[in-house]
Amino acid sequence: MIRHTVQFKLKHERGSQLEQDFLATAQHLASIPGVTEFLIERQVNAKSPYTFGISMEFADQTAYDVYNSHPDHTGFVQNRWLPEVESFLEGDFVPL
Repeated sequence: MIRHTVQFKLKHERGSQLEQDFLATAQHLASIPGVTEFLIERQVNAKSPYTFGISMEFADQTAYDVYNSHPDHTGFVQNRWLPEVESFLEGDFVPL
């Protein structure tokens, strides 16, 4: 199992329609084959520079590779993530 996580801050104003549209579009990543336990969360820790988190799980490396190369994912990265995300921290974890 691989848990893919990303914490991020958008360039958009908090609560704006642009923010809501981005998050709604990101939700569609959950439908990519192999994605399980998909979750979008709002950060509540005032010490963190990030405002949102996305996490998802994959059964194995093959499923994760399929996700990374899927056109819905690569299109989201090119068309939404790169232009709209100000900063982020990404992590991929496997159980000990």
